[in-house]
Amino acid sequence: MADPHAPDPTQESLWRPLRLLQASMDADIARIYSEQPIDGLKPSFVMELLRLHTCGPMTIAELAESVERTHSALSQKVAAMRTAGWVRTVVGEDARTRKVTLTDKARHVVDRLAAEWRATEAALADLEAEMPYPLSQVVTDIERALERKSFHDRIAEKLAADPAWG
Repeated sequence: MADPHAPDPTQESLWRPLRLLQASMDADIARIYSEQPIDGLKPSFVMELLRLHTCGPMTIAELAESVERTHSALSQKVAAMRTAGWVRTVVGEDARTRKVTLTDKARHVVDRLAAEWRATEAALADLEAEMPYPLSQVVTDIERALERKSFHDRIAEKLAADPAWG
């Protein structure tokens, strides 16, 4: 039985503000789409749609590698994009593979999506110019620190010292 007086560890989170900030910024991008209107487009679809436009049809594995995501994650995303009408799958060259390709709906807006991508990157550059320590530098510094000791090892070290874990 749970102790009703025990503190909830989820009330503390160093990175929750970053996740909430990103969600807020994604909501602003979604608002840009709805003002156009580009209905049913999630900001999280745009990289894959632009990559397919630039590179042509790809298997899910090729697309996943291209955007540095797992096959499983991309498979779920492609299913959502297919349901929303942005992509379809077609038989590949050898009839054993399936390729993801843009629909006409996506082809009609892809130039606008590229414009939004460029505008978003420019707006992020403007934001970073206002910061004394830009987020892109923070990410680079975190990556370097994790090269010295992985996040896994850091967590495992903390758990080894916590009697509740053992």
